[in-house]
Amino acid sequence: MLRTVKPRNARSKRALEAREPKEVEDARTAIFVRGTHTGEVVNAAMTELMALKRPNAISFSRKNVIRPFEDAASLEFWSQKNDASMFLVGQSTKKRPNGIIIARTFDSKVLDMCELGVDKFVSMSEFKTPKSTPGHKPMMHFASELFDTHPRFIQLKSLLMDFFNAEVVDSICLPGLEHIISVSVAPSPPQQNTAVSLGGAQADDSKNLPKVHLRTYTVKLLPSGTRIPRVELTEMGPSLDLSLRRCQEADPEMMKAALKRPKLKKQDLEKGLGKKKKNMEVDEMGDLRGRVHIAKQDLNNLQTRKMKGLKARPEEDGGDTEDSADDSEDEDVSSRRKKRRQE
Repeated sequence: MLRTVKPRNARSKRALEAREPKEVEDARTAIFVRGTHTGEVVNAAMTELMALKRPNAISFSRKNVIRPFEDAASLEFWSQKNDASMFLVGQSTKKRPNGIIIARTFDSKVLDMCELGVDKFVSMSEFKTPKSTPGHKPMMHFASELFDTHPRFIQLKSLLMDFFNAEVVDSICLPGLEHIISVSVAPSPPQQNTAVSLGGAQADDSKNLPKVHLRTYTVKLLPSGTRIPRVELTEMGPSLDLSLRRCQEADPEMMKAALKRPKLKKQDLEKGLGKKKKNMEVDEMGDLRGRVHIAKQDLNNLQTRKMKGLKARPEEDGGDTEDSADDSEDEDVSSRRKKRRQE
């Protein structure tokens, strides 16, 4: 394993902080690894899948002696060194020909894996149709109830979503939707209904599980006379028929840690991103507004500005003498001022 490196400057510190867990993760980087023995079908399938994954894809050109289900130390080492969380390992043996293993890691530790067998493969070059622009975010479509009910297909759906999903975006324009990846399931064999209902050893038998069909289509938007365009799908490849083989489920404690969300900061709570506070809301402009409740006020006791016009009139008793005295004082003051001016 790699040793823990302490940041020596601000640049290395920012690089290490970028690798820390985030609430909204960046696009997952996938590493494509070839085993000791790979055939033409596995090599071609990995090349086509890497073309759909670019630019978040790293290819290892050399062959590696690797057995993920027996020893995953190599995957953990590569994950920590390259900051990658997804793996696609190609391996072809006599017992399991044309095999592809999709592995997912968390905190540089292998979380879960699923092995798929490539029963049929059709390359992009055989479809004389326009291709999508590399690097665009694809749309995903899963056409079967088993992806929501059967544990093996639920795991496969989660792995494919993490593998092909790019950056999380809030909104996207229609011209940016160029291709769609459709994943469907073949008709279930008669033993499938009983296997799912029993939930015993038959449910884990991969021979009784139906095959998975992965197809890729380009999206063409045509005018329809309304604001919603008419959509046409054209198959561009690759086309794969996959069969489920071995799998490794995630450890419950590790899965719980992977799904744990960090606590929001005080600033985020004040902006309304966290738990909603009473009598506080964020308007459309992003400003925080609050409502304050106070007791009923008595306007008669309200303190106003002191002015002569607002003073109460003096009472009639004794009022004339006071006014005359004030007038005499004012006359004496004015006479004194006049004498000073004359002098």
